Parts: sequence; structure tokens; C-alpha cells
Amino acid sequence: MKLSQAVYAIAALSFSGLCSCSAVKSPAVDLDNSLAYCHNQVHKSLSALRGDSGTIDYSMIPRNISDSSTTWHCRPVCPEEWCSGFWPGVLWYDYENTGDKEILAEAEKYTDALRPLVDAPVYDHDLGFTVFLSYGNAYRLTGKEEYRKAVLAAADSLATLFNPTVGTILSWPRNVEMFGGHNTIMDNMMNLEMLFWASKNGGNSYLYDIAFSHAEKTMQHHFRDDYSAYHVSVYNPETGDFIRGCNHQGYDDNSMWARGQAWAIYGYTMTYRETSDRRFLDFAQKVADRYLSDLPDDMIPYWDFDDPARPESPKDASAACVVASSLLELSSYIDGDKSKEYYDAALKMLASLESDKYRSGNKNDSFLLHSVGNYPAGSEIDYSIVYADYYYLEALTRLKGMKASESNGENKNFMASNKR
Repeated sequence: MKLSQAVYAIAALSFSGLCSCSAVKSPAVDLDNSLAYCHNQVHKSLSALRGDSGTIDYSMIPRNISDSSTTWHCRPVCPEEWCSGFWPGVLWYDYENTGDKEILAEAEKYTDALRPLVDAPVYDHDLGFTVFLSYGNAYRLTGKEEYRKAVLAAADSLATLFNPTVGTILSWPRNVEMFGGHNTIMDNMMNLEMLFWASKNGGNSYLYDIAFSHAEKTMQHHFRDDYSAYHVSVYNPETGDFIRGCNHQGYDDNSMWARGQAWAIYGYTMTYRETSDRRFLDFAQKVADRYLSDLPDDMIPYWDFDDPARPESPKDASAACVVASSLLELSSYIDGDKSKEYYDAALKMLASLESDKYRSGNKNDSFLLHSVGNYPAGSEIDYSIVYADYYYLEALTRLKGMKASESNGENKNFMASNKR
């Protein structure tokens, strides 16, 4: 989205590195079938959301589906619901791939329903997830000025959480006392994209500086020596000193939480795209290599790489979707064997995700099964979750764009041209 995270991401991909790789055939992904499958599931979801009344309540946004259900559990639009932007983002991607006017109409209505999040005082860092994935993709695909203005307003609100002494955004204002200081979570790397984009599309220039500072400081203090990430870093808000790293949603403070590592791979790949600072590209490869070094054969991670219950612990398809999307982009910024390694790894992940083991199919209305939300809290364990679907469709959309560039003989930055 580089106007939306997903869309923006799509825009920054370049196929040049892939074309120079070895002639060894890459893993097969049935791209057309997968996109058609997603489109069918979207229509199935919308039909269920209409219900017997034939009318959708746009104030309620799809969030998850448990094993005991076949339809989306929806939650109200409010600042506390961090996943509100993913479903509109899914609709925008589906419209981009199909041109279906019915999907366009629903994408507009669900996006418009999020307007209270733009106008409300900032609640936490997730404003990037909620606004950039919805309004950002909307602007990228329609060019409507109202959508651009919404993104700029949200970026200004998010910037108020920046502490210049620390050099990062305060992720969870409500949890300062719980963590004992200014907390910055790895998920926050994803929301820097809205700041970068806004700074280049009519917003305040200092938004770029905030995002750059946050990424740089996180790179310094959010990782262990082996490039695995903490979920949370805690700083003294008055002095800026780093206090500690911990895992709020991982197995323990020394484990590698799969989705947190996925956020890091995606976040630093995106940050390189937006800054052209080689340090971020090199770092993205280090955190990606750490993730890839310990995956199961099917390339879908367990929810935490260090859960002693492996291989019986639950898988997290959502992390695989985030990583597949980011590895496609990362592969386009480098050349040779390393480019092909990342590209092929992404295809292997997508091939697993399109299998019967991970596709929801007739089991429920989502795209994918087997994601994990917050395992330590007992929340959304082995569920279908909307952000898995979002990044899955983003990855497929990126792959489609890369293949189109290849077939057209183009050697350009596909991702950058398609950003919001």
C-alpha cells in the first residue's frame, strides 16, 4: 500500500534483480486460481454480511472466524479496534484485480465508515493500519482528494505520539505504566509507511524525519545479536535511555515471535524503499535470513519459533503472508542468487497457503485458516484472521504486478509506480 501498505508495497517492487538470477525454475503458484478464489470468498463474505435483511451494517468490520463458525465475527469501528482497516483494504485489492464495480461500491462504503477514526484524537500507533490500508488504497485506486486528505490528517495525528528525546513513536499510551516507560512495539514499523507517504504527498516534511528516526532507533535497540526481534522496547521518556526489550505476545522475552519478526522484515524493506538508505536494506536481509533459517518444511511458521511445544504448537499463517509479501519486494532491490532465494521463498510460502491445508474454502468465508492473534492472552488461537487475508491478497497482487512487468520486458520499480 504504499499509499496503503499493501498497495504502496506493490508500487515499490522492481523485477530487475529477479531477471538476472539463475535459470533454475522457481516454485509454481497458481496465481490466477488464487486470485479467483479470493474474489469468490469476498463475494461469499459480503453475502453473509448482508444476511436476511439484505443490508450491511458498515459500522461493524470483519475481524476473525473461529473453528466453530463459518462467517466473520465483526467488531465495531472504534479507535480500540486496530484491525478496522484490513477488510476495506481487502476489498480495494480485490477491486484492483477484478474491476468488479460491486466490490468498488463496498470498498467505498466500508472506507467511509472509518471516517470517525480519522477525526478522533489519536489512540495509539495503529492509526496507520486503520487509515492507510483503507484510505490509502482508496486514493491510490481512485485519486479522490478526500481520501488523500484523510491520510494526511491521520499522519499528523500519529506524529503527536513521537517523543523526540527517545526518537520513536509511543506505541501504546495506555500501557506506559505497565511497561515502566515509553513503549515502542515492532508492529509500529508498519505504520511508518503512512508517515513517509504523507511527507511526499502534500503533508508536513517532518513526518519523514519522524519515521526515519523511529526506524533507526528501533534498529539499534529492538533486536538481539542474532537479529531476532523483541516485541516491545521500553525507554526512559525523559532521558531517552533504552531500558529493556521484552515479548508481550511471544513465548518469553528471549523467543522469536513469528509475527513480530514478520513486521520487522516488512518494515525495514519498506523503509529502504522510502529512504534509499542502504543500511535499512542490509538490515532487512539480516532479519529475513534469521526468519528463514528455522522454518518448517511447508514454510509456514509456528506462532513462536522458540515454543517448546513445537511441532505441536499452532502455526501462524498471518506471519507467512506478511513475509511472503515483503520478500517479493525485498527480492526486487537486490541482484543475483540472493534475489532469487527471497523470491523463491515467497513463492513456496504462497504455494503452501494455496493448499487445502491452509485455504478456508468451504469451511468458512475467509481466505485462510490457521493464524494466531495473541497466544499468551489465549486470543484468536488457530483462527482465520482478517490481516492474514489482507497480506495474502497483497502478496498475490504484488506477484501479479511483477509477472506483468516481466512479460512486458520492463525493468523498472513496479512497487513505486503503484503506491497510493
